[in-house]
Amino acid sequence: MTTATLPPAAPAALPPRAPATRWPGALRPAAAAFTVRPAREGDGPALAALSRPFVRAGALRERPLSLYLARASDFLVAQAPDGTLEGGLGLSEHATDGVLYNFCVAAHRQGSGMGGRLLRAALARARGRALGRLFTATTGSGRLFLGHGFVPVAPELAPPAWARTLDPGRDARVLARTL
Repeated sequence: MTTATLPPAAPAALPPRAPATRWPGALRPAAAAFTVRPAREGDGPALAALSRPFVRAGALRERPLSLYLARASDFLVAQAPDGTLEGGLGLSEHATDGVLYNFCVAAHRQGSGMGGRLLRAALARARGRALGRLFTATTGSGRLFLGHGFVPVAPELAPPAWARTLDPGRDARVLARTL
Protein backbone atom coordinates (compact mmCIF):
# COMPACT_ATOMS: atom_id res chain seq x y z
CA MET A 1 0.00 0.00 0.00
CA THR A 2 1.33 3.39 -0.95
CA THR A 3 0.55 6.52 0.98
CA ALA A 4 0.50 9.90 -0.65
CA THR A 5 1.29 13.19 0.96
CA LEU A 6 -0.91 16.07 -0.01
CA PRO A 7 0.68 19.46 -0.60
CA PRO A 8 0.03 21.97 2.18
CA ALA A 9 -3.17 23.94 1.78
CA ALA A 10 -2.95 27.65 1.24
CA PRO A 11 -3.32 29.45 4.55
CA ALA A 12 -6.82 30.74 5.11
CA ALA A 13 -7.37 34.17 6.53
CA LEU A 14 -8.12 33.61 10.18
CA PRO A 15 -9.13 36.15 12.77
CA PRO A 16 -6.37 36.99 15.24
CA ARG A 17 -6.08 34.45 18.06
CA ALA A 18 -6.90 35.46 21.58
CA PRO A 19 -4.00 35.01 23.99
CA ALA A 20 -3.92 31.60 25.66
CA THR A 21 -5.59 31.49 29.03
CA ARG A 22 -3.48 30.04 31.82
CA TRP A 23 -5.55 28.15 34.35
CA PRO A 24 -4.21 27.88 37.90
CA GLY A 25 -2.88 24.41 38.62
CA ALA A 26 -3.49 23.41 34.99
CA LEU A 27 -7.22 23.36 35.74
CA ARG A 28 -9.17 23.69 32.51
CA PRO A 29 -12.69 25.12 32.27
CA ALA A 30 -14.16 21.58 32.02
CA ALA A 31 -12.60 20.74 35.38
CA ALA A 32 -14.05 23.82 37.03
CA ALA A 33 -17.59 22.98 35.89
CA PHE A 34 -18.34 20.50 38.65
CA THR A 35 -18.75 20.36 42.41
CA VAL A 36 -17.16 17.89 44.81
CA ARG A 37 -19.49 17.00 47.66
CA PRO A 38 -20.24 14.17 50.09
CA ALA A 39 -22.48 11.53 48.55
CA ARG A 40 -26.02 10.97 49.77
CA GLU A 41 -27.90 7.68 50.00
CA GLY A 42 -29.87 8.66 46.89
CA ASP A 43 -26.60 8.76 44.93
CA GLY A 44 -26.20 4.97 45.24
CA PRO A 45 -27.68 4.07 41.83
CA ALA A 46 -25.62 6.76 40.07
CA LEU A 47 -22.43 5.58 41.83
CA ALA A 48 -23.15 2.00 40.76
CA ALA A 49 -23.78 3.11 37.16
CA LEU A 50 -20.61 5.26 37.13
CA SER A 51 -18.58 2.27 38.36
CA ARG A 52 -19.99 -0.25 35.88
CA PRO A 53 -17.65 0.52 32.92
CA PHE A 54 -14.65 0.25 35.25
CA VAL A 55 -15.90 -3.09 36.56
CA ARG A 56 -16.31 -4.39 32.98
CA ALA A 57 -12.75 -3.22 32.18
CA GLY A 58 -11.39 -5.00 35.28
CA ALA A 59 -10.24 -1.78 36.95
CA LEU A 60 -12.76 -2.03 39.82
CA ARG A 61 -14.25 -4.93 41.71
CA GLU A 62 -17.97 -5.43 41.30
CA ARG A 63 -19.98 -4.18 44.24
CA PRO A 64 -23.73 -4.58 44.72
CA LEU A 65 -26.05 -1.60 44.65
CA SER A 66 -26.80 -2.31 48.31
CA LEU A 67 -23.20 -1.41 49.19
CA TYR A 68 -23.46 1.97 47.45
CA LEU A 69 -26.74 2.63 49.26
CA ALA A 70 -25.53 1.50 52.69
CA ARG A 71 -22.08 3.12 52.45
CA ALA A 72 -22.96 6.31 50.58
CA SER A 73 -21.51 8.35 53.45
CA ASP A 74 -18.06 6.88 52.58
CA PHE A 75 -18.10 8.58 49.18
CA LEU A 76 -17.21 11.94 47.79
CA VAL A 77 -18.71 12.62 44.37
CA ALA A 78 -18.03 15.03 41.55
CA GLN A 79 -21.31 16.43 40.28
CA ALA A 80 -21.82 18.27 36.98
CA PRO A 81 -24.01 21.40 36.93
CA ASP A 82 -26.90 19.32 35.54
CA GLY A 83 -26.74 17.01 38.58
CA THR A 84 -25.02 14.09 36.84
CA LEU A 85 -22.42 12.29 38.94
CA GLU A 86 -19.18 12.08 36.93
CA GLY A 87 -16.72 10.90 39.56
CA GLY A 88 -16.62 9.16 42.90
CA LEU A 89 -14.21 7.99 45.57
CA GLY A 90 -14.90 6.03 48.75
CA LEU A 91 -13.02 6.45 52.04
CA SER A 92 -13.54 3.76 54.66
CA GLU A 93 -12.13 4.03 58.17
CA HIS A 94 -10.21 1.23 59.89
CA ALA A 95 -9.20 2.33 63.41
CA THR A 96 -6.54 5.00 62.82
CA ASP A 97 -6.07 4.31 59.09
CA GLY A 98 -8.26 4.81 56.05
CA VAL A 99 -8.74 3.05 52.74
CA LEU A 100 -9.60 4.78 49.47
CA TYR A 101 -11.68 2.59 47.19
CA ASN A 102 -13.89 2.56 44.12
CA PHE A 103 -12.17 5.60 42.58
CA CYS A 104 -13.64 6.37 39.18
CA VAL A 105 -14.05 9.33 36.86
CA ALA A 106 -16.31 9.26 33.79
CA ALA A 107 -14.36 8.75 30.55
CA HIS A 108 -15.22 12.18 29.16
CA ARG A 109 -13.87 13.83 32.35
CA GLN A 110 -10.57 11.98 32.56
CA GLY A 111 -7.64 14.36 32.24
CA SER A 112 -9.77 17.32 33.33
CA GLY A 113 -8.47 17.53 36.89
CA MET A 114 -11.56 15.90 38.38
CA GLY A 115 -9.65 12.92 39.78
CA GLY A 116 -7.12 15.20 41.43
CA ARG A 117 -9.84 17.29 43.04
CA LEU A 118 -11.60 14.19 44.33
CA LEU A 119 -8.35 12.84 45.74
CA ARG A 120 -7.45 16.16 47.43
CA ALA A 121 -10.94 16.30 48.96
CA ALA A 122 -10.53 12.73 50.26
CA LEU A 123 -7.13 13.63 51.76
CA ALA A 124 -8.70 16.62 53.50
CA ARG A 125 -11.57 14.45 54.78
CA ALA A 126 -9.09 11.88 56.12
CA ARG A 127 -7.06 14.58 57.89
CA GLY A 128 -10.27 15.97 59.38
CA ARG A 129 -11.00 12.53 60.79
CA ALA A 130 -7.48 12.34 62.27
CA LEU A 131 -6.52 9.28 60.24
CA GLY A 132 -2.79 8.53 60.28
CA ARG A 133 -2.39 6.77 56.94
CA LEU A 134 -4.35 6.12 53.79
CA PHE A 135 -4.15 2.95 51.73
CA THR A 136 -5.47 2.05 48.32
CA ALA A 137 -5.05 -0.74 45.78
CA THR A 138 -4.71 -0.15 42.07
CA THR A 139 -4.47 -2.36 39.02
CA GLY A 140 -3.40 0.63 36.93
CA SER A 141 -0.30 2.80 36.94
CA GLY A 142 -1.26 4.58 40.16
CA ARG A 143 0.19 7.77 38.67
CA LEU A 144 -2.37 10.06 40.30
CA PHE A 145 -1.80 8.50 43.73
CA LEU A 146 1.98 8.55 43.33
CA GLY A 147 1.78 12.21 42.35
CA HIS A 148 -0.04 12.90 45.62
CA GLY A 149 2.56 11.29 47.88
CA PHE A 150 1.45 7.65 47.91
CA VAL A 151 4.17 4.99 47.75
CA PRO A 152 4.03 1.22 47.13
CA VAL A 153 3.84 -0.82 50.35
CA ALA A 154 3.43 -4.45 51.36
CA PRO A 155 -0.24 -5.43 51.81
CA GLU A 156 0.63 -6.61 55.34
CA LEU A 157 0.99 -2.95 56.39
CA ALA A 158 -2.63 -2.20 55.46
CA PRO A 159 -5.62 -2.63 57.78
CA PRO A 160 -5.99 -6.44 58.10
CA ALA A 161 -9.75 -6.53 57.45
CA TRP A 162 -9.25 -4.70 54.16
CA ALA A 163 -6.06 -6.51 53.16
CA ARG A 164 -7.88 -9.87 53.48
CA THR A 165 -10.37 -8.73 50.82
CA LEU A 166 -7.69 -8.12 48.19
CA ASP A 167 -7.98 -10.57 45.31
CA PRO A 168 -4.52 -11.92 44.42
CA GLY A 169 -5.80 -12.71 40.93
CA ARG A 170 -6.24 -9.01 40.20
CA ASP A 171 -2.51 -8.31 40.68
CA ALA A 172 -3.24 -4.99 42.40
CA ARG A 173 -0.50 -2.90 43.97
CA VAL A 174 -1.09 -1.52 47.45
CA LEU A 175 -0.14 2.12 47.91
CA ALA A 176 -0.05 4.17 51.11
CA ARG A 177 0.45 7.72 52.27
CA THR A 178 1.10 9.06 55.75
CA LEU A 179 -1.07 12.07 56.55
